[in-house]
Amino acid sequence: MPLSDPISDPNSDRPSDPQPERAGLTQTLARWRDVLLVVTLSIYGLYAGARFLVPLAVAFLVFVLITAISDRLVRIDLGGWHPPTWLGNLLGVTAVLTGLFAVMFIFGTQATSFARAIPSYEAQLDQLISRLANMIGNDAAREINSSFVNIDMGQVARSAVGGAQSFLTTFLLICLYVGFMLAERRVLTRKLERALDTEGLGGELGPMMATISSGLQGYIGVKSFISAITALLSYAVFRWLGLEFAETWAVLTFALNFIPSIGSVFAVLFATLAALIQFDTLTPVLIILLGCGTLQFLIGNMLDPALTGRRVNLSTFMVIIALTFWTTIWGILGAFLSVPLTVCLLIVFSHIPATRPLAVMMSKDGRLSTDPAGA
Repeated sequence: MPLSDPISDPNSDRPSDPQPERAGLTQTLARWRDVLLVVTLSIYGLYAGARFLVPLAVAFLVFVLITAISDRLVRIDLGGWHPPTWLGNLLGVTAVLTGLFAVMFIFGTQATSFARAIPSYEAQLDQLISRLANMIGNDAAREINSSFVNIDMGQVARSAVGGAQSFLTTFLLICLYVGFMLAERRVLTRKLERALDTEGLGGELGPMMATISSGLQGYIGVKSFISAITALLSYAVFRWLGLEFAETWAVLTFALNFIPSIGSVFAVLFATLAALIQFDTLTPVLIILLGCGTLQFLIGNMLDPALTGRRVNLSTFMVIIALTFWTTIWGILGAFLSVPLTVCLLIVFSHIPATRPLAVMMSKDGRLSTDPAGA
């Protein structure tokens, strides 16, 4: 007979020591607590510091655009002679500032004409409401009329002037930021490398900055090209129909196309509403709505994905999430900056081992720029 029965042995069913499991669970909970705390404070900091951070973010993108033009010019080979860096920077700044000045000039000159045309637009709006009354009934027309009566066109004009002044102040601040960024471009890179070397991340800085610069330059360049084509074709339609302030609507079309997914929709709606107020017939309105809408649809679903898809490794769902997040935090400018900022975050996350799984989930196909070839 055996000395002990293994079935009845009390030591055989004794549970293992729960202390290591509890310690591991405590560490995991503490880690997630710290992560949530950092994320919450970061979001609050982005929201609270919007007036400082938004111009800085715009200045960074302008700086990237200038450096993209400058680097291309410096690489030009003219019989063994390459333009010096200072000349490339000067030409890059001139090109970007010329484009921004052209946009400001169009808005500035047409804002005065729009302010003068406000009384005639009010009369045309009354005629439009009368036509709507015949189409949808007097009750619905009265509701629409009461909504427009509450709009103070003078206040709208004053708000536009105030917004223009605020824009000018922000523009000057952005120019100041960009100037200092260009002046410290080389020095800043060396300082960051030395600062991160103390954490063992100095070797990652060079590839990470190169990837960010290449990705942003490619995205901004391709998006500018596509938006310019869309704006020029839309402008041709506006001029052919005789739409007032056609230049303004074309510039808005160019700018709104930088907002993913919904920007092109608003560009068509704004021009359609302007045509609805100006013209007495529905033919021009339908031409703009259907013609420009079809144009935006074809470019947005065929040309845009074919070109930007190679530059932006973001899933479609992530683009919508980024648009919603940055618009909530920074308003309309956040919508413009949503994709470039998220691309920067994706690249940074891909170079940090702890956040690499998050970068994989944000990416379009699960492949990152840091993956080995063929992975």
